[in-house]
Amino acid sequence: MSDGGDMDFGRRLTEVADRVTVALDQLIPPAQGPEADLMRAMRHSALANGKRMRPFYVIEAGAMFDAPEKSLLRAAAALECVHCYSLVHDDLPCMDDDDFRRGQPTVHKAFDEATAVLAGDALLTLAFKILASDETHNDANVRLKLIERLADASGAQGMVGGQMIDMLETESPRDLNTITRMQRLKTGALISYSLEAAGIIGGASEAERNALHGFAHDLGLAYQIADDLLDATGNEAEVGKPLRTDEAAGKANFVTLLGVEQAGERVRLLAAQAKQHLAIFHNRANILLQSVDFVLDRKH
Repeated sequence: MSDGGDMDFGRRLTEVADRVTVALDQLIPPAQGPEADLMRAMRHSALANGKRMRPFYVIEAGAMFDAPEKSLLRAAAALECVHCYSLVHDDLPCMDDDDFRRGQPTVHKAFDEATAVLAGDALLTLAFKILASDETHNDANVRLKLIERLADASGAQGMVGGQMIDMLETESPRDLNTITRMQRLKTGALISYSLEAAGIIGGASEAERNALHGFAHDLGLAYQIADDLLDATGNEAEVGKPLRTDEAAGKANFVTLLGVEQAGERVRLLAAQAKQHLAIFHNRANILLQSVDFVLDRKH
């Protein structure tokens, strides 16, 4: 990708992230009274600097279908609430026990463990309140479909199920098939939902929905392998969170099983496949194509 393309994509990613942050700031207002610490903890997580890749895919994929911007932004904000809740809970001592996230102390470090649990719970429930509102879409069937699919993507058959597999490492050592399944659920499910939500709001055809699903399927796995590569080779100060945590915990991942070179080859193969799925959209998918290169080259 050219330098100009890099700048265009980077600028667009930042613009979308800023819009989502503004939306979250409005959806999670500061509070007075005894519950104020809970709201502060929610804002600590949700308003922290982040790439907002999942909301980015909702908004950019939805734009291919000329979907209503307000609907896309609210669905994107709801999805980011679920993602942030998952990070708050993943960082807890009973899970990954991390002290830093997105360049700042994790919620249980900035507040306490009980507040972190409640903040995650509140972010999750807020997501469904956002989607249920008629401000998100005037068609109740669209809202119900968005809610149903997010519940699937974030629950026992999706993200939470993937986290459970991750926690079973000590009882059942990971092989490549187990890691692939775990990451398709833990990371890939919400990425898939971001593209699916765009298609639901935009009224995509069956062929277009299938193309988005295939794109998300390959991109989600590429993103996780790239994350494992970053964990193995990245700079902690640039990434903004502790690195080599799997290695320290004795957990296998794509890099420990495949090695850096072979893991890199697999990312490139998945990236090429992801791009092929977008051929049906022609030039409408240019920004999504650029996003694949971003995943390939990410440094943080």
